[in-house]
Amino acid sequence: MKKKVVLAFSGGLDTSYCVKYLSEEKGYEVHTITINTGGFDAAEVKAIEERAKNLGVASHITVDETKNYYDSVIRFLIYGNVLKNNTYPLSVSAERMSQALATANYAKKLKADAVAHGSTGAGNDQVRFDMILNILVPGIEIITPIRDMKLSREQEIDYLKTKGVVYDFKKAMYSVNKGIWGTSVGGKETLKSLGMLPEEAWPTQVTKTGSETVKLSFEKGELKKVNDKSFIHPTEAIQYLQSIAGAYGVGRDIHVGDTIIGIKGRVGFEAAAPVVIIKAHHALEKHVLTKWQLSWKDQLAQFYGNWLHEGQYLDPVMRDIEAYLSNSQQNVTGDVTVELHPYRFHVIGIESKYDLMSSKFGKYGEENLGWSGNDVKGFTKIFGNQTAIFHQVKTDADRE
Repeated sequence: MKKKVVLAFSGGLDTSYCVKYLSEEKGYEVHTITINTGGFDAAEVKAIEERAKNLGVASHITVDETKNYYDSVIRFLIYGNVLKNNTYPLSVSAERMSQALATANYAKKLKADAVAHGSTGAGNDQVRFDMILNILVPGIEIITPIRDMKLSREQEIDYLKTKGVVYDFKKAMYSVNKGIWGTSVGGKETLKSLGMLPEEAWPTQVTKTGSETVKLSFEKGELKKVNDKSFIHPTEAIQYLQSIAGAYGVGRDIHVGDTIIGIKGRVGFEAAAPVVIIKAHHALEKHVLTKWQLSWKDQLAQFYGNWLHEGQYLDPVMRDIEAYLSNSQQNVTGDVTVELHPYRFHVIGIESKYDLMSSKFGKYGEENLGWSGNDVKGFTKIFGNQTAIFHQVKTDADRE
């Protein structure tokens, strides 16, 4: 009887190779699972299913984790305005947690002998997947052909050709991972410290010119409306905003970061909706939160993003930080106006009933209504008192 292996399957080059290798070279009964985190529409899901069947898998299922992915991960990234190295919205880093969790649960349900994934030996995904699998399915065999045999993309392509697999080999020169929270793009240009991805490598092409204004409406930190259009779930609002902003080419960049395994790496990404949402949300928070709320939230959010990036989603401290981030959003309600242009955007401003920049108390640089000049004189003397004492004592001591 053949051993069962569950393969996390995207339909791309790496996992297509894994199907053929595991079934034809190693004799496994391959069961594939595709976890949709919002990157695939119905037609793409169907195409992935067809690819799996054509490759000869024993069974294939698709699990839609989009809403669960948002509820358990994305909303906290928004609450924390998380941008890794002030650039990257953790597009792939975050979705890998949902994919690994779903894969582990399916392996348990199927009573599989092994789990396989297409991670290489030079990136973060191998650690994320392996760690989740070791925690949730302890003792299960983890098979990683690409990593174990140190295969290049060219070697994978050559192998599939010998198996008669029809593939868009030109497209396969770029590794694309698409999800609701952004799309990563890796290719020969990102393997060096100098170079930018060519226009044709970006999955979403720039088709809009001129400018366009959009209004984002938040309720307790969550995006509920776009241009006054309501949505049942925030994932729908994100996808709608993506359909508007993506065609402007905003949210494109190259992320340079430290991997879990200690080396530095570059990856291209396009994340129009995520970047616009984070910047709009942050702008609203600057108006409705106090300076110490913002300060402590920034520190905790940075740690949360880094720990998530390193695959530590199941660490209990993450639930503690999520509780803090959730509570911080009680007054983060209001509208944010953003202007889109080709390859750039800017926040025009916000409107909120919780806006602390209220004219009732004064106007910065112009007038004060909540205090007098004498109040400021007394406050200044007290506020700087300890520092004044320090300098006076030091001066007296230095004279002796």
